[in-house]
Amino acid sequence: MNMEPANQFDFWLGEWDAHWGEDGQATNTVTRILDRKIVQEDFVAPDLHGMSFSSYDPERKLWCQTWVDNNGTYLDFTGTFEDGKMTLVRDAIVRGEKCRQRMVWYDIEAGQFHWNWERSDDNGQTWRVLWQIHYTRK
Repeated sequence: MNMEPANQFDFWLGEWDAHWGEDGQATNTVTRILDRKIVQEDFVAPDLHGMSFSSYDPERKLWCQTWVDNNGTYLDFTGTFEDGKMTLVRDAIVRGEKCRQRMVWYDIEAGQFHWNWERSDDNGQTWRVLWQIHYTRK
């Protein structure tokens, strides 16, 4: 997939149904805003409403994403699109413990993809999946 770096998140644009576990479900609407420079996500689940804003930083050659939600959560990530996967990572403190967190979009097709929320306790040497979502285009 050869494209301009600023368009690497275009696969995510659109309206999506999200499913995980036995009965987890949400909708996710992803659009371009602000002269098409920013990718905006609006994720709505029964117990979670969150939004993210992503932009490509050509100076650092990184995607930057900020997430906020109705729990008051603020998360900030940076990452790249390589080998057919978008991976965004952050350093975090969870319950007093330093760790790394990442999101991975993978198995990307026109009408579906998978997304993982992962955690590493050894500075990125190994990762464990904490939440896996399967997205299908509406």
